[in-house]
Amino acid sequence: MHVIIATDGSKQSLQAARYLRSVADPESITSVSVLAVVSPLAAVPFATESDSGHKDIEDLSFRTAAQAATAQVAAELDGWGPKISQQIRSGSPASEILKAAKAKDTGLIVVASQSSRASAVLMGSVAHRVLNQATCPVLVVRPGAKPKKVVRKK
Repeated sequence: MHVIIATDGSKQSLQAARYLRSVADPESITSVSVLAVVSPLAAVPFATESDSGHKDIEDLSFRTAAQAATAQVAAELDGWGPKISQQIRSGSPASEILKAAKAKDTGLIVVASQSSRASAVLMGSVAHRVLNQATCPVLVVRPGAKPKKVVRKK
């Protein structure tokens, strides 16, 4: 089975990869694609960046950040068992995740949920769209509970 782990460079995305590693049997997974999606608007260089001697779009900070994010998740899975590859796409994150899943005949998509339910209703979230439109199972990893602050009475 092929698995796609979507990352946006957040701590939650890294936690989602760690969670998959802790619960999934690596013997049942043949390969893993760690996928980051750069927004098309973010892929356009700022005037200051294009004037600073960059020779091609590969040198832009957005793509570099996406490469660093996929490398971090891939490093987390290193030595786990399945073959790990990294991929960067440009476009709408949910759409590109779904296209990649279809192209690879993916058996599972792993995404982190970072938005509150209210914001998902108002503007839609990547995890929400992937969950509702994917043709394969989707593992949505919610962030852990925030530690409660202890209020001490004086």
